[in-house]
Amino acid sequence: MAAIIERDGRFLVIEEHTSAGLRINQPAGHLEAGETLAEAVIRETFEETAHRFEPEALVGAYMTHFARPGGDVTYLRFTFCGKSAGEESGRSLDEGIVRAMWLTADELRASAQRHRTPLVMKCVDDYLSGRRVPLDFIHTHSVAPVVRA
Repeated sequence: MAAIIERDGRFLVIEEHTSAGLRINQPAGHLEAGETLAEAVIRETFEETAHRFEPEALVGAYMTHFARPGGDVTYLRFTFCGKSAGEESGRSLDEGIVRAMWLTADELRASAQRHRTPLVMKCVDDYLSGRRVPLDFIHTHSVAPVVRA
């Protein structure tokens, strides 16, 4: 999951430590057991930026493949757009997150070599082009856990 939050022409992004050095990314992360996609992006955005994210639409679903020495990896990213409903100042950010910052689209383009993946700019460009899918497009079907004796 990833979040696009635009305020006054600037986008909320994070700077984080990676194996390739400091990189810029949208607030993003993985789904935890029992979460909906919306719950996951809200949680990850708060953990990485201290901003309370309110998703308004899905921008897109993006698949990317990485060749790694230990084996190839495929990621499926659901990117949401929405607004910040406030920031909890002074809150510690997730381990590895150096800071949250607001950059314009031009500043993001100029820093493309520092993006964690090419999806950072692709998602912003899709957002700027007006791509939106209503949140009710996503259906979550929960199944009760199997209890074994």
